[in-house]
Amino acid sequence: MSDYLPEDSPSSIAMDTMEQEFDAGIENARVMLEDVSVQEALIYKEQLEEIDGISEVTWLDDAVDIKTPLELADHDTVETYYKDNHALISLHIREGDEVAITEAIYDLIGEENALAGEAVDTANSQQMAGSESAYAALLLVPIIIIILILSTNSWMEPVFFLTAIGVSVLINLGTNIFLGEVSFVTQSVAPILQLAVSLDYAIFLLHSFSDFRNRGEDPVPAMKLAIKQSFPAIAASASTTFFGFIALTFMNFEIGSDLGINLVKGIVLSFVSVMIFLPALTLTFYKWIDKTSHKPIIPAFKGVGRRVLKLRIPVMVLVLLLIVPAFLAQSNTNFIYGTGEQPDNTRIGQDATAIEDTFGKSTAVVVLVPTGDLAKEEELTQELEDLNHVTSVLSYVNTVSPVIPPEYLEESEVESFYSDNYARMIINTETESEGEEAFSLIGQIETITENYYGEEAYTLGESVTLYDMKTTVERDNVVVNLLTVIAIAIVLLVTFRSISFPIVLLLTIQAAVWINLAVPYFMDTALVYVGYLIISTVQLAATVDYAILLTEAYKENRKELPALKAIKKTIDEKVFSIVISASILSSVGFILWFTSTNPIVSSIGLLLGRGALLAFIMVLFFLPAILVVFDKVMDKTTWKANFFKEKG
Repeated sequence: MSDYLPEDSPSSIAMDTMEQEFDAGIENARVMLEDVSVQEALIYKEQLEEIDGISEVTWLDDAVDIKTPLELADHDTVETYYKDNHALISLHIREGDEVAITEAIYDLIGEENALAGEAVDTANSQQMAGSESAYAALLLVPIIIIILILSTNSWMEPVFFLTAIGVSVLINLGTNIFLGEVSFVTQSVAPILQLAVSLDYAIFLLHSFSDFRNRGEDPVPAMKLAIKQSFPAIAASASTTFFGFIALTFMNFEIGSDLGINLVKGIVLSFVSVMIFLPALTLTFYKWIDKTSHKPIIPAFKGVGRRVLKLRIPVMVLVLLLIVPAFLAQSNTNFIYGTGEQPDNTRIGQDATAIEDTFGKSTAVVVLVPTGDLAKEEELTQELEDLNHVTSVLSYVNTVSPVIPPEYLEESEVESFYSDNYARMIINTETESEGEEAFSLIGQIETITENYYGEEAYTLGESVTLYDMKTTVERDNVVVNLLTVIAIAIVLLVTFRSISFPIVLLLTIQAAVWINLAVPYFMDTALVYVGYLIISTVQLAATVDYAILLTEAYKENRKELPALKAIKKTIDEKVFSIVISASILSSVGFILWFTSTNPIVSSIGLLLGRGALLAFIMVLFFLPAILVVFDKVMDKTTWKANFFKEKG
């Protein structure tokens, strides 16, 4: 995830500086060996150093002289590396080869020992991205087929829907080769999200085609009329989703751009596929639809509108009471900026817990300072060692000697501490990689180093990167949400030629988004911030379609009927289509949540599944209430509304 930070962020500049100055990287993995002696641990350390792609293997012998009795060494330092016959070895795994290297480590240490760290999480994410997407698709496609069979009058229609969108999903995945690389989050989420969001387009077109054929039209004229009739609804639906995803590309934290570009490509390809490929496919094989037709499995929804409208006043009062607390709650949710904790039912989750239970939490922070003043380095090292939550500091002055000039020693003895321009110190801390405590400690370390070296000092490490993510994505949040709302408002303004309709639609869906994102606050659970940021855009862009479908139909019915009768008729006509669309999107979300072991993907899935259900409830109960109560305002603020007027 750190690769997606802006190039001018402090941690990115610090990382570039260290890579230019030093061959070795920062600790990004830890191996815990159970029931081993000091000599056995040293043998394992040598074997780890021999694995291609592993560097900076650090253990007790790098911090104290193990030739003397350990009882004479500093107790806290010893227990950082060796405790109750357990050895904890830190190392750096080369970026880009995490999967192969972690597998080599597992082969060496076996099942009884543990491996954890940032690089291990990355390797797991890379491995899971493809297999979990396939697993999610295997579960999802049959569920979608069942939903579509229940909603159509032909056994073949679902095949046509899925073929049209499936083709566009495959083309979208193929065009990623022109981007060079995509994030594992994008690889896991984008294909399934594209399928769920754009399936509506195919449903709109084929339902319209069936309606015209039922009126006696021949297939070709029926398809022409269906394209003409469904084009505005499909175009409006695709436009809101398109501009919602475009907003993601404005994020400074480039994971948003990565996912946004993929989804924008996906929406365009799905739209083209539905408007060009699906009509050709249908006209070629329409006889298959005729031969496999069946009676409706689910009877028509009758009387739903009447029942829903009875609840309009209580629903309005309830939503208006919830909307402000929900907005405030989602603004105060506790966030996780990294990948979060790995599930306990996975090896990496169990290994991380085992290491933490024995040695406690540990996060390495690296400080780079200009070379040339050993006395100043010694003072800085001492001050850093005295900080709360710092367990040890590895620097030249406390590991070798402050009185021996580095140039008097062999290069191999000093290369991990000095480059031509910088001295490097590794600070081991007992904090989590993120959170209030960790970020406070980073602030203290940066303040102390600046007091000695000003802006010439650099700080880097997982905690520093996550702190940068926090400041970057918090700025992104305001920009992305504002752009999403403005873009969708403009589309709705053009679609409905009204000032009031866009406000009502956005209020309905935005209220569902706020309630969805407020749930973690009231349940006192932390929320992965990338999931929060993406879903606050995706839910709004994807579920506003329900509101458009209902409102478009209401506007037409209102030309012939009074408000109350028009909304009842609209609900009866459109509730089935909205149920189908919401159930597909919700299924996608819950299946991503259920199948993914990656905390980011799982978080996005849960938010999407719950968000689609909440949007459906809001569109079915709250939106009709608002439309009826403010009917006169709608009439006056809509260009050529032509609403039915009862003769007095």
